Amino acid sequence: MKQLFSFIKKEFYQVFRDPKSLVMLFGMPVIQIVLFGFALTNEIKHAPVVVVDNAKDIASQQIIHKIAASNFFSVQKTLMSPSQIDAAFKEGKIKLAVVFPVNFNSDLLHLNKASIQIIADASDPNTSLTLSGYITAIVMDYQSQFSLGKPVPYTIRPEVRMLYNPDLRGAPNFVPGVMAMVLLLVCVMMTSVSIVREKEMGTMEILLVSPVKPLMVIVSKAIPYLILSLINLTAILLLSVYALELPIKGSLLLLFGESTLFIIAALSLGLLVSTVTSSQQAAMFISFIGMMLPTLLLSGYMFPIENMPVALQVISNIVPAKWYYIIVKAIMLKGLGFASIWKETLILACMTVFFLIVALRKFKIRLE
Repeated sequence: MKQLFSFIKKEFYQVFRDPKSLVMLFGMPVIQIVLFGFALTNEIKHAPVVVVDNAKDIASQQIIHKIAASNFFSVQKTLMSPSQIDAAFKEGKIKLAVVFPVNFNSDLLHLNKASIQIIADASDPNTSLTLSGYITAIVMDYQSQFSLGKPVPYTIRPEVRMLYNPDLRGAPNFVPGVMAMVLLLVCVMMTSVSIVREKEMGTMEILLVSPVKPLMVIVSKAIPYLILSLINLTAILLLSVYALELPIKGSLLLLFGESTLFIIAALSLGLLVSTVTSSQQAAMFISFIGMMLPTLLLSGYMFPIENMPVALQVISNIVPAKWYYIIVKAIMLKGLGFASIWKETLILACMTVFFLIVALRKFKIRLE
Protein backbone atom coordinates (compact mmCIF):
# COMPACT_ATOMS: atom_id res chain seq x y z
CA MET A 1 0.00 0.00 0.00
CA LYS A 2 2.91 2.34 0.65
CA GLN A 3 4.08 1.87 -2.93
CA LEU A 4 0.54 2.44 -4.21
CA PHE A 5 0.26 5.67 -2.23
CA SER A 6 3.57 6.85 -3.67
CA PHE A 7 2.26 6.29 -7.20
CA ILE A 8 -0.95 8.15 -6.34
CA LYS A 9 1.11 11.01 -4.94
CA LYS A 10 3.17 11.06 -8.12
CA GLU A 11 0.02 11.30 -10.23
CA PHE A 12 -1.28 14.22 -8.13
CA TYR A 13 2.02 16.05 -8.71
CA GLN A 14 1.72 15.40 -12.43
CA VAL A 15 -1.81 16.81 -12.55
CA PHE A 16 -1.05 19.97 -10.60
CA ARG A 17 2.07 20.66 -12.66
CA ASP A 18 0.05 20.69 -15.90
CA PRO A 19 -1.89 23.97 -16.37
CA LYS A 20 -4.06 22.44 -19.11
CA SER A 21 -5.18 19.65 -16.79
CA LEU A 22 -6.06 22.15 -14.06
CA VAL A 23 -8.12 24.27 -16.46
CA MET A 24 -9.92 21.17 -17.72
CA LEU A 25 -10.53 19.84 -14.24
CA PHE A 26 -11.67 22.96 -12.43
CA GLY A 27 -12.44 25.50 -15.14
CA MET A 28 -14.86 23.44 -17.21
CA PRO A 29 -17.42 22.78 -14.43
CA VAL A 30 -17.62 26.44 -13.43
CA ILE A 31 -17.91 27.64 -17.03
CA GLN A 32 -20.56 25.04 -17.86
CA ILE A 33 -22.66 25.84 -14.81
CA VAL A 34 -22.48 29.60 -15.47
CA LEU A 35 -23.32 29.18 -19.17
CA PHE A 36 -26.17 26.71 -18.78
CA GLY A 37 -27.48 28.23 -15.57
CA PHE A 38 -27.56 31.86 -16.64
CA ALA A 39 -26.83 32.37 -20.34
CA LEU A 40 -28.32 29.29 -22.01
CA THR A 41 -31.51 29.10 -20.01
CA ASN A 42 -34.80 28.16 -21.69
CA GLU A 43 -36.76 30.62 -19.58
CA ILE A 44 -38.45 33.48 -21.45
CA LYS A 45 -38.49 36.86 -19.75
CA HIS A 46 -39.27 40.39 -20.95
CA ALA A 47 -40.27 39.28 -24.44
CA PRO A 48 -41.16 42.32 -26.58
CA VAL A 49 -44.90 42.52 -27.24
CA VAL A 50 -47.12 45.17 -28.84
CA VAL A 51 -50.78 45.82 -28.14
CA VAL A 52 -53.41 47.05 -30.58
CA ASP A 53 -56.21 48.36 -28.40
CA ASN A 54 -59.15 49.12 -30.67
CA ALA A 55 -61.54 49.03 -27.71
CA LYS A 56 -59.84 51.48 -25.30
CA ASP A 57 -62.25 50.46 -22.55
CA ILE A 58 -61.75 49.41 -18.95
CA ALA A 59 -61.53 45.68 -19.67
CA SER A 60 -58.87 46.00 -22.36
CA GLN A 61 -56.85 48.42 -20.22
CA GLN A 62 -56.92 46.07 -17.23
CA ILE A 63 -55.67 43.16 -19.31
CA ILE A 64 -52.93 45.34 -20.82
CA HIS A 65 -51.83 46.35 -17.31
CA LYS A 66 -51.66 42.68 -16.34
CA ILE A 67 -49.50 41.92 -19.37
CA ALA A 68 -47.20 44.85 -18.62
CA ALA A 69 -46.88 43.84 -14.96
CA SER A 70 -45.78 40.32 -15.91
CA ASN A 71 -42.06 39.51 -15.97
CA PHE A 72 -42.61 37.52 -19.12
CA PHE A 73 -43.44 40.49 -21.34
CA SER A 74 -42.22 43.97 -22.10
CA VAL A 75 -44.88 46.11 -23.78
CA GLN A 76 -42.94 48.17 -26.32
CA LYS A 77 -45.59 50.45 -27.81
CA THR A 78 -49.15 50.50 -29.05
CA LEU A 79 -49.69 49.99 -32.77
CA MET A 80 -52.84 50.88 -34.61
CA SER A 81 -52.87 49.03 -37.94
CA PRO A 82 -52.20 45.44 -39.10
CA SER A 83 -49.55 46.71 -41.52
CA GLN A 84 -47.55 48.14 -38.63
CA ILE A 85 -47.73 44.79 -36.83
CA ASP A 86 -46.46 42.95 -39.91
CA ALA A 87 -43.59 45.42 -40.30
CA ALA A 88 -42.62 45.04 -36.63
CA PHE A 89 -42.51 41.24 -36.99
CA LYS A 90 -40.40 41.45 -40.15
CA GLU A 91 -37.90 43.77 -38.42
CA GLY A 92 -37.63 41.34 -35.52
CA LYS A 93 -38.63 43.97 -32.97
CA ILE A 94 -41.47 41.98 -31.39
CA LYS A 95 -42.26 38.37 -30.51
CA LEU A 96 -45.99 38.73 -29.96
CA ALA A 97 -48.90 41.05 -30.77
CA VAL A 98 -52.21 41.26 -28.90
CA VAL A 99 -55.20 42.79 -30.71
CA PHE A 100 -58.35 43.88 -28.85
CA PRO A 101 -61.48 44.30 -31.01
CA VAL A 102 -63.88 47.23 -30.81
CA ASN A 103 -66.51 47.02 -28.04
CA PHE A 104 -64.48 44.45 -26.13
CA ASN A 105 -65.89 45.35 -22.70
CA SER A 106 -69.41 45.73 -24.09
CA ASP A 107 -69.31 42.23 -25.56
CA LEU A 108 -68.19 40.85 -22.21
CA LEU A 109 -71.04 42.56 -20.35
CA HIS A 110 -73.88 41.91 -22.77
CA LEU A 111 -72.90 38.81 -24.73
CA ASN A 112 -70.86 37.12 -21.97
CA LYS A 113 -68.07 36.47 -24.46
CA ALA A 114 -65.39 38.37 -26.31
CA SER A 115 -62.38 37.53 -28.43
CA ILE A 116 -58.74 38.60 -28.36
CA GLN A 117 -56.40 38.00 -31.26
CA ILE A 118 -52.91 36.76 -30.38
CA ILE A 119 -50.35 36.93 -33.18
CA ALA A 120 -47.03 35.15 -32.61
CA ASP A 121 -43.82 34.74 -34.58
CA ALA A 122 -43.89 31.02 -35.39
CA SER A 123 -40.43 31.00 -36.97
CA ASP A 124 -39.44 29.87 -33.46
CA PRO A 125 -42.28 27.43 -32.62
CA ASN A 126 -41.29 26.70 -29.03
CA THR A 127 -41.03 30.36 -28.09
CA SER A 128 -44.27 31.28 -29.83
CA LEU A 129 -46.19 28.47 -28.11
CA THR A 130 -44.75 29.41 -24.73
CA LEU A 131 -45.56 33.11 -25.08
CA SER A 132 -49.06 32.35 -26.36
CA GLY A 133 -49.59 30.16 -23.32
CA TYR A 134 -48.46 32.99 -21.04
CA ILE A 135 -50.92 35.42 -22.63
CA THR A 136 -53.73 32.85 -22.44
CA ALA A 137 -53.03 32.31 -18.75
CA ILE A 138 -53.17 36.08 -18.09
CA VAL A 139 -56.48 36.37 -19.94
CA MET A 140 -57.93 33.37 -18.10
CA ASP A 141 -56.86 34.88 -14.80
CA TYR A 142 -58.63 38.13 -15.68
CA GLN A 143 -61.70 36.20 -16.77
CA SER A 144 -61.88 34.45 -13.41
CA GLN A 145 -61.77 37.84 -11.67
CA PHE A 146 -64.26 39.38 -14.10
CA SER A 147 -66.73 36.55 -13.56
CA LEU A 148 -66.42 36.62 -9.78
CA GLY A 149 -69.87 36.49 -8.24
CA LYS A 150 -71.59 36.05 -11.63
CA PRO A 151 -73.06 32.70 -12.62
CA VAL A 152 -71.45 31.39 -15.81
CA PRO A 153 -73.14 28.22 -17.11
CA TYR A 154 -71.04 25.18 -17.89
CA THR A 155 -67.70 26.72 -17.02
CA ILE A 156 -64.77 24.34 -16.65
CA ARG A 157 -61.73 25.92 -15.05
CA PRO A 158 -58.65 23.66 -15.07
CA GLU A 159 -56.20 23.98 -12.19
CA VAL A 160 -52.61 23.34 -13.23
CA ARG A 161 -49.94 22.43 -10.69
CA MET A 162 -46.29 22.29 -11.70
CA LEU A 163 -44.59 19.77 -9.42
CA TYR A 164 -40.88 19.95 -8.52
CA ASN A 165 -40.35 23.14 -10.55
CA PRO A 166 -43.37 25.43 -10.04
CA ASP A 167 -41.61 28.50 -11.46
CA LEU A 168 -40.62 26.63 -14.64
CA ARG A 169 -36.99 27.69 -14.22
CA GLY A 170 -34.27 26.40 -16.51
CA ALA A 171 -31.72 25.55 -13.80
CA PRO A 172 -33.54 22.45 -12.45
CA ASN A 173 -33.33 20.93 -15.92
CA PHE A 174 -29.83 22.04 -16.91
CA VAL A 175 -27.90 21.40 -13.69
CA PRO A 176 -28.36 17.58 -13.66
CA GLY A 177 -27.45 17.47 -17.34
CA VAL A 178 -24.37 19.63 -16.83
CA MET A 179 -23.30 17.40 -13.95
CA ALA A 180 -23.53 14.32 -16.19
CA MET A 181 -21.72 15.99 -19.08
CA VAL A 182 -18.91 17.57 -17.04
CA LEU A 183 -18.14 14.50 -14.94
CA LEU A 184 -18.19 12.22 -17.98
CA LEU A 185 -16.01 14.45 -20.16
CA VAL A 186 -13.48 15.28 -17.45
CA CYS A 187 -13.07 11.71 -16.24
CA VAL A 188 -12.86 10.13 -19.69
CA MET A 189 -10.51 12.75 -21.12
CA MET A 190 -8.17 12.97 -18.17
CA THR A 191 -7.84 9.21 -17.69
CA SER A 192 -7.29 8.42 -21.36
CA VAL A 193 -4.85 11.29 -21.89
CA SER A 194 -2.80 10.52 -18.77
CA ILE A 195 -2.25 6.88 -19.80
CA VAL A 196 -1.54 7.73 -23.45
CA ARG A 197 0.92 10.36 -22.26
CA GLU A 198 2.90 7.65 -20.48
CA LYS A 199 2.94 5.62 -23.71
CA GLU A 200 4.15 8.58 -25.77
CA MET A 201 6.90 9.43 -23.31
CA GLY A 202 8.00 5.79 -23.06
CA THR A 203 7.55 5.69 -19.29
CA MET A 204 4.70 3.18 -19.22
CA GLU A 205 7.15 0.29 -19.54
CA ILE A 206 9.13 1.70 -16.62
CA LEU A 207 5.98 1.82 -14.53
CA LEU A 208 5.08 -1.76 -15.44
CA VAL A 209 8.46 -3.17 -14.44
CA SER A 210 8.25 -1.42 -11.07
CA PRO A 211 7.42 -3.45 -7.93
CA VAL A 212 3.77 -2.41 -8.24
CA LYS A 213 1.56 -4.70 -10.31
CA PRO A 214 0.19 -3.33 -13.63
CA LEU A 215 -3.35 -3.26 -12.22
CA MET A 216 -2.17 -1.11 -9.32
CA VAL A 217 -0.51 1.27 -11.80
CA ILE A 218 -3.88 1.79 -13.48
CA VAL A 219 -5.65 2.15 -10.13
CA SER A 220 -3.09 4.71 -8.98
CA LYS A 221 -3.84 6.76 -12.09
CA ALA A 222 -7.62 6.54 -11.59
CA ILE A 223 -7.81 7.39 -7.88
CA PRO A 224 -6.56 11.02 -8.20
CA TYR A 225 -9.16 11.75 -10.88
CA LEU A 226 -11.85 10.13 -8.75
CA ILE A 227 -10.96 12.44 -5.86
CA LEU A 228 -10.69 15.52 -8.09
CA SER A 229 -14.00 14.68 -9.76
CA LEU A 230 -15.69 14.53 -6.36
CA ILE A 231 -14.25 17.98 -5.64
CA ASN A 232 -15.70 19.08 -8.98
CA LEU A 233 -19.06 17.63 -7.97
CA THR A 234 -18.93 19.55 -4.70
CA ALA A 235 -18.18 22.80 -6.56
CA ILE A 236 -21.08 22.19 -8.97
CA LEU A 237 -23.50 21.53 -6.11
CA LEU A 238 -22.34 24.64 -4.23
CA LEU A 239 -22.82 26.78 -7.33
CA SER A 240 -26.23 25.21 -7.91
CA VAL A 241 -27.46 25.83 -4.38
CA TYR A 242 -26.02 29.30 -3.74
CA ALA A 243 -25.73 30.83 -7.24
CA LEU A 244 -28.66 29.22 -9.05
CA GLU A 245 -30.86 28.82 -5.93
CA LEU A 246 -31.49 25.13 -6.63
CA PRO A 247 -31.89 23.27 -3.33
CA ILE A 248 -31.11 19.57 -3.02
CA LYS A 249 -34.31 17.92 -1.83
CA GLY A 250 -32.98 14.37 -1.49
CA SER A 251 -30.16 12.70 0.37
CA LEU A 252 -26.79 14.34 -0.19
CA LEU A 253 -25.01 11.12 0.79
CA LEU A 254 -27.00 9.13 -1.80
CA LEU A 255 -26.22 11.75 -4.45
CA PHE A 256 -22.49 11.48 -3.75
CA GLY A 257 -22.69 7.69 -3.78
CA GLU A 258 -24.45 7.60 -7.15
CA SER A 259 -22.02 10.20 -8.51
CA THR A 260 -19.07 8.09 -7.37
CA LEU A 261 -20.48 5.13 -9.27
CA PHE A 262 -20.90 7.29 -12.39
CA ILE A 263 -17.36 8.67 -12.05
CA ILE A 264 -15.92 5.14 -11.82
CA ALA A 265 -17.88 4.23 -14.98
CA ALA A 266 -16.42 7.27 -16.74
CA LEU A 267 -12.91 6.43 -15.57
CA SER A 268 -13.33 2.89 -16.90
CA LEU A 269 -14.51 4.32 -20.20
CA GLY A 270 -11.45 6.58 -20.30
CA LEU A 271 -9.25 3.56 -19.71
CA LEU A 272 -11.00 1.84 -22.63
CA VAL A 273 -10.34 4.86 -24.87
CA SER A 274 -6.65 4.75 -23.92
CA THR A 275 -6.39 1.19 -25.22
CA VAL A 276 -7.50 2.15 -28.74
CA THR A 277 -5.45 5.34 -29.12
CA SER A 278 -1.74 5.95 -29.39
CA SER A 279 -1.59 9.77 -29.14
CA GLN A 280 -2.93 12.39 -26.77
CA GLN A 281 -4.63 14.25 -29.62
CA ALA A 282 -6.53 11.15 -30.69
CA ALA A 283 -7.53 10.37 -27.10
CA MET A 284 -8.70 13.95 -26.59
CA PHE A 285 -10.71 13.95 -29.82
CA ILE A 286 -12.42 10.61 -29.15
CA SER A 287 -13.16 11.53 -25.55
CA PHE A 288 -14.51 15.00 -26.29
CA ILE A 289 -16.49 14.40 -29.47
CA GLY A 290 -17.40 10.79 -28.79
CA MET A 291 -18.66 11.53 -25.27
CA MET A 292 -20.08 15.04 -25.58
CA LEU A 293 -22.41 14.49 -28.55
CA PRO A 294 -24.16 11.38 -27.13
CA THR A 295 -24.47 13.13 -23.77
CA LEU A 296 -25.99 16.25 -25.31
CA LEU A 297 -28.28 14.49 -27.76
CA LEU A 298 -29.23 11.19 -26.13
CA SER A 299 -29.20 11.77 -22.38
CA GLY A 300 -32.62 13.43 -22.38
CA TYR A 301 -31.76 16.75 -20.83
CA MET A 302 -31.74 18.81 -24.03
CA PHE A 303 -34.11 16.81 -26.22
CA PRO A 304 -36.88 14.50 -24.94
CA ILE A 305 -36.00 10.89 -25.71
CA GLU A 306 -39.70 10.02 -26.05
CA ASN A 307 -39.94 12.22 -29.17
CA MET A 308 -37.00 10.52 -30.91
CA PRO A 309 -37.24 7.67 -33.42
CA VAL A 310 -37.33 4.19 -31.92
CA ALA A 311 -33.80 3.45 -33.13
CA LEU A 312 -32.38 6.44 -31.25
CA GLN A 313 -34.40 5.56 -28.17
CA VAL A 314 -32.76 2.13 -28.16
CA ILE A 315 -29.28 3.60 -28.71
CA SER A 316 -29.80 6.07 -25.84
CA ASN A 317 -29.92 3.13 -23.42
CA ILE A 318 -26.17 2.55 -23.83
CA VAL A 319 -25.34 6.16 -22.89
CA PRO A 320 -24.30 6.21 -19.19
CA ALA A 321 -25.22 9.89 -18.86
CA LYS A 322 -28.89 9.09 -19.52
CA TRP A 323 -29.19 6.93 -16.41
CA TYR A 324 -27.16 9.29 -14.25
CA TYR A 325 -29.34 12.20 -15.41
CA ILE A 326 -32.46 10.31 -14.32
CA ILE A 327 -30.86 9.53 -10.96
CA VAL A 328 -29.76 13.11 -10.27
CA LYS A 329 -33.18 14.53 -11.14
CA ALA A 330 -34.88 12.01 -8.87
CA ILE A 331 -32.63 12.87 -5.92
CA MET A 332 -32.14 16.62 -6.35
CA LEU A 333 -35.56 17.70 -7.64
CA LYS A 334 -38.00 15.06 -6.39
CA GLY A 335 -36.27 14.09 -3.14
CA LEU A 336 -36.61 10.36 -3.87
CA GLY A 337 -34.61 7.62 -2.20
CA PHE A 338 -32.75 4.54 -3.38
CA ALA A 339 -35.97 2.53 -3.71
CA SER A 340 -37.02 4.71 -6.65
CA ILE A 341 -33.71 4.63 -8.55
CA TRP A 342 -32.40 1.13 -7.92
CA LYS A 343 -33.06 0.05 -11.52
CA GLU A 344 -31.05 2.95 -12.96
CA THR A 345 -28.33 2.30 -10.39
CA LEU A 346 -28.16 -1.37 -11.35
CA ILE A 347 -27.87 -0.48 -15.05
CA LEU A 348 -25.10 2.02 -14.30
CA ALA A 349 -23.28 -0.53 -12.14
CA CYS A 350 -23.48 -3.17 -14.89
CA MET A 351 -22.09 -0.64 -17.38
CA THR A 352 -19.24 0.14 -14.99
CA VAL A 353 -18.32 -3.52 -14.59
CA PHE A 354 -18.51 -4.09 -18.34
CA PHE A 355 -16.33 -1.08 -19.19
CA LEU A 356 -13.82 -2.01 -16.50
CA ILE A 357 -13.49 -5.66 -17.55
CA VAL A 358 -13.17 -4.86 -21.28
CA ALA A 359 -10.75 -2.01 -20.65
CA LEU A 360 -8.48 -4.00 -18.34
CA ARG A 361 -8.38 -6.98 -20.69
CA LYS A 362 -7.59 -4.88 -23.73
CA PHE A 363 -5.10 -2.82 -21.78
CA LYS A 364 -3.09 -5.90 -20.75
CA ILE A 365 -3.05 -7.17 -24.33
CA ARG A 366 -1.84 -3.84 -25.68
CA LEU A 367 0.89 -3.48 -23.09
CA GLU A 368 2.21 -6.97 -23.64
